[in-house]
Amino acid sequence: MSGILKRKFEEVEGASPCSSLRESEEEEISSSESGDSSDSVNPSASHFTPSSILKREKRMRTQRVHFEKVTVYYFSRRQGFTSVPSQGGSTLGMSSRHSSVRQYTLGEFANEQERIHRDMLRDHLKEEKLNSIKLRLTKNGSVESEEANALTVDDISEDDLDLDNTEVDEYFFLQPLTTKKRRALLRSSGVKKIDVEEKHELRAIRVSREDCGCDCRLFCDPETCTCSLAGIKCQ
Repeated sequence: MSGILKRKFEEVEGASPCSSLRESEEEEISSSESGDSSDSVNPSASHFTPSSILKREKRMRTQRVHFEKVTVYYFSRRQGFTSVPSQGGSTLGMSSRHSSVRQYTLGEFANEQERIHRDMLRDHLKEEKLNSIKLRLTKNGSVESEEANALTVDDISEDDLDLDNTEVDEYFFLQPLTTKKRRALLRSSGVKKIDVEEKHELRAIRVSREDCGCDCRLFCDPETCTCSLAGIKCQ
C-alpha cells in the first residue's frame, strides 16, 4: 500500500511545473480574449459616454470676429482752437466733414502705414541732420554763419541718412511741432487767414495754469476770494 502511494506521489512530483504554468497562462489569455471579443460585440455602459447635446449646441454657436478691410476717412486740416500747445498759437485741427474715403485690405493698410511712417522718419532724420550741421557751422550758436542760415531740409541728401539701421516701429511719430511748422502746415492745407487772437487766448490759458488757486490766507472770504467769485468751490 505504501509502495502505491509513493509511486503516485513521485508521478505528481515529477510533472513539469513549467508546463502547468504555461497551461494556466494560456487559459487566462483565452479567457481574456473571449472577454474582449464579447465587449467589442456588446460594449458595456462604462466604456461608452454619449456626448452632451447642450455642449454640442454651445460649440456650434461659438463665433469669431474676422476683419477683412480697413476704411480710412481723410479730413482736411483747419485751425484747431481745441488744444493748448506749450508755446505759440496756430493749433492744428481738422474740418467737420471728411474730404475723401479709401478702403484697404489688411495687408494694404499695413504697407501704407509702413510707407507713411518711413516718410515721417526720413523727414525727422533730415531735421536732425540739418540742426547738427547748423550747430557745427555756428559753433553751437556762438557765431553767425550765412551758410548755416541758407541751409534748408532740401539740402540734406538721403544718402547721409541711416534709414536702413533705424527701426520704424520703435520710432515715436507724434512729434511736437513748432509754431512756424504749424503755420506752414495750415497754409499748405489751404488756410489763407490764420486767426491771431488764438495766440493771445492760449497765452492767457498757459499763464492761468501757472498760478492755481486763490490768494486767501488762513481762511477764504467768499466776497473777496477769486475762486468763490469765479464759481469754483474750495478744494
